[in-house]
Amino acid sequence: MHYSGWKVIWEGLTGNKGWKPVWREPDPKPEYDVVIVGGGGHGLATAYYLSKTFGMRNVAVLEKGWIGSGNVGRNTTIIRSNYLLQGNEPFYELSLKLWEGLEQDFNYNAMVSQRGVLNLYHSDPQRDAFARRANAMMLAGADAELLNAVDVRKLYPFLDFDNARFPIKGGLLQRRGGTVRHDAVAWGYARGADAEGVDIIQNCEVIGFDISGGACHGVETSRGKIRAKKVAVVVAGSSSRVMAKAGMRLPIESHVLQAFVTEGLKPVLPGVITFGAGHFYCSQSDKGGLVFGGDIDGYNTYAQRGNLPVVEDVCEGGMAILPLLGRLRLLRMWGGVMDMSMDGSPFIDKTPIDGLYFNGGWCYGGFKATPASGFCYAHLLARDEPHPTATAYRLDRFRSGRMIDEKGQGAQPNLH
Repeated sequence: MHYSGWKVIWEGLTGNKGWKPVWREPDPKPEYDVVIVGGGGHGLATAYYLSKTFGMRNVAVLEKGWIGSGNVGRNTTIIRSNYLLQGNEPFYELSLKLWEGLEQDFNYNAMVSQRGVLNLYHSDPQRDAFARRANAMMLAGADAELLNAVDVRKLYPFLDFDNARFPIKGGLLQRRGGTVRHDAVAWGYARGADAEGVDIIQNCEVIGFDISGGACHGVETSRGKIRAKKVAVVVAGSSSRVMAKAGMRLPIESHVLQAFVTEGLKPVLPGVITFGAGHFYCSQSDKGGLVFGGDIDGYNTYAQRGNLPVVEDVCEGGMAILPLLGRLRLLRMWGGVMDMSMDGSPFIDKTPIDGLYFNGGWCYGGFKATPASGFCYAHLLARDEPHPTATAYRLDRFRSGRMIDEKGQGAQPNLH
């Protein structure tokens, strides 16, 4: 079914009797060309581009829960490409370009809103670091503007510019950044992949791999054995547990990342802002609530919930720049399980096991990377060579000394 304004009007006038399910509910077939383990944003995007762009349609996506139950429905919806390092910036700029044409591409309203992302700075050295990052962004074809305090005050006059500890001296603005409706991304990619013939199989947990002779020939699932020429794992915070079933140990730790939303307000926050002296980011949803988050919990966990110390830490960061936050009531909070890599950058690569591929280690950057991650993973699966913008995302980069340490924190996943 093709969606359009005229279709909405017609259905409204005729009792909304013509709508069809967004995707099919097929039973798994005995064998596929590609089995994608993980029905989150990245897995569905991979299936979509694999079928539409690369013409591989004998594909299945296996999801242990329901579509949208994982991190793709548990994030704070921000998209941006304001990175510094060569291994990252071109990739995230590709992703932002795909976001810009996404709704027209798969004919689904994902509510892409390019309202701008502003990273605040609070000292002269931080200004210099932001200027360097802006130059790297522009060299990669992205947009970047370095603002002073007067410029920022014009955009956000209600910020605490004269905070004694963290005075706001300016910011790095990317106007093309913004937010996207997270669950609509999952639904849109699922619908698009299904229309191309991909089987999306929910409530189908992978419990093992069929590996013999150094090659992967399929997966064992809660709904039976499924053979495949290629198996592509993309399961975010569950990466270590799933790949352990194939006998692999990954350079990844799992941590919970909490997010929060307040009661609804009239429009007050036109774009996305981030705190430069700590970890806090905030935007306003279309329903009026302020959506914000901060650091991960410091301990390893697979639980999709958080704890009160992080609530306090995040609110402290918010109050340092946005005092009005202290007057609001918190409606709800939730957690997503982050696959934190040793250098803070992801992996899109073949594994040493023939026919088994891995995509993970996205840390905080998974949602914004969804289109490019899916496109580059599909490229790898279809052609058995990395996409030009993802050549640095190799599993062996720690052994070869080619780390991509965007934050300069070293090999400490809890700091990335």
